[in-house]
Amino acid sequence: MKVRLRTQPQAPQFLLPAFNKQNIRTFSISLPRSSNPSSTPSTPAPATHNARWLSDIKARIGKCIMFGMSGKQTQEAATVMKAIGEEWRALVAGREGFLVGRKRAGLLRHAVVWGEMDRMEHVNNVMYIRYAESARVNWAYNYAVHIDPENGKEWMDSVTPNGFGMILKSMKTDYKFPMTWPDHISVFHKLSYLPSASESSFVLDVMILSELHQRPAARCVEDIAVYDYLKKKKATIRPFMLKAFEQTWAEQEAEKVRVEKRIREIEITVRDIEKATWDRPDAVEDMGGGSR
Repeated sequence: MKVRLRTQPQAPQFLLPAFNKQNIRTFSISLPRSSNPSSTPSTPAPATHNARWLSDIKARIGKCIMFGMSGKQTQEAATVMKAIGEEWRALVAGREGFLVGRKRAGLLRHAVVWGEMDRMEHVNNVMYIRYAESARVNWAYNYAVHIDPENGKEWMDSVTPNGFGMILKSMKTDYKFPMTWPDHISVFHKLSYLPSASESSFVLDVMILSELHQRPAARCVEDIAVYDYLKKKKATIRPFMLKAFEQTWAEQEAEKVRVEKRIREIEITVRDIEKATWDRPDAVEDMGGGSR
């Protein structure tokens, strides 16, 4: 089976515009915990997939090269490597339902700066919270501008203390490995579940990807409450939000199916190369000493 290449161009760097400092901090104010126990998972969603899948695929291709490949096998291997190089964010994050396009990303290829490291010579843990916070505000901005522009003003107001707003109620972070400078990060949010009209909060899963290592550096779970600033009390999720969330949920589920199919295509291609190179009875490692 052949791997089909995507033709989507890759921008070298993209950072969504953020709201002003007042609006960002408003989105981060704490609230008492909701009385709805189903709104807050006790732990982040477990990573059910191999976080090192990309590096494993590269290693498997490398082993095939060590045993020598024909021109056809070399072309197939090059096609696989190009595919994972262009689509790696979707292969890692989309597999779990994260939507990684520009109109969905919270941060895309955002630069990690030297001053974000601490005396232990890795990015300080607090910075991951800030990455998630900035990406969360841009997540709301995406709804206002790209996804649901008909309710753009309402989405813009949702990160201000004017009317109905969204407030971070609780947050849990799992750190996967110590990220260092230089690096870039991409941060994506997804709905943990599809909330109902009777709920006053919803849960977002967050993936913070290291662009250098091409795997998650941290994962977060954010419990977001809807708050009526005028009446100074929590409120149910607004109808326009529910409608947009239904669309998002459908796209998340479709993305998981699409990416799993794509991964199977790549796995089949790599396995065919393996069976034609090192995983055959007469396989001999190519030490580079002469003709084959």
